[in-house]
Amino acid sequence: MEPVTLTTERLVLRPFRPSDADAVFAACQDPDIQRWTTVPSPYERAHAEDFTARICPENWRADVTYDFAVVTKSDGVLVGAMGLVRLAHLRTPEHQAELGYWTAREHRRRGYTDEAARAVIEWAFTRLGVERLEWCSECPRTGDCRRPRRICRPRQRRRRRRRPGMHRALRRSEGPTRDDPKDPGPALDGLEEAPRSSL
Repeated sequence: MEPVTLTTERLVLRPFRPSDADAVFAACQDPDIQRWTTVPSPYERAHAEDFTARICPENWRADVTYDFAVVTKSDGVLVGAMGLVRLAHLRTPEHQAELGYWTAREHRRRGYTDEAARAVIEWAFTRLGVERLEWCSECPRTGDCRRPRRICRPRQRRRRRRRPGMHRALRRSEGPTRDDPKDPGPALDGLEEAPRSSL
């Protein structure tokens, strides 16, 4: 697929560029990013250079993952990364993908992650034909486990079990389900929770 750019009120989600390597390297020195995501640990400058210059462009071309650099509209500062992964399942009857992200420590608690996720989720459901979007997380903080609910605001929720590590799945709605018409979140009909070990 040809890379795309998404915009929100405060952010631009664009393909990574080689010039992002320094910012990616700096952000990925955060022990939490190394612990809770799939980036290499320890994270070296060569990893950032390879990710921004080779891996991301190749993954877009091969439909492996669609990674976005999340930058501020006002000054172009990299605040994080967000993408769709496990795209092999997108071409199956399940039409499924997984959402992955990290946010630089100094840009957390500003709503950037939620804002970027809404844009990617909307794009996935309306432009890519995604029917089921999974979000897997190990939740060291309760707030992290609530993020899918804040973003999607589904009317229906099925709760099987609550545990620190959760596997969440969002399904595309047949029609609008937003309680607030101003809410930019995608219309979804449910949020399922299951233990991460069930993957």
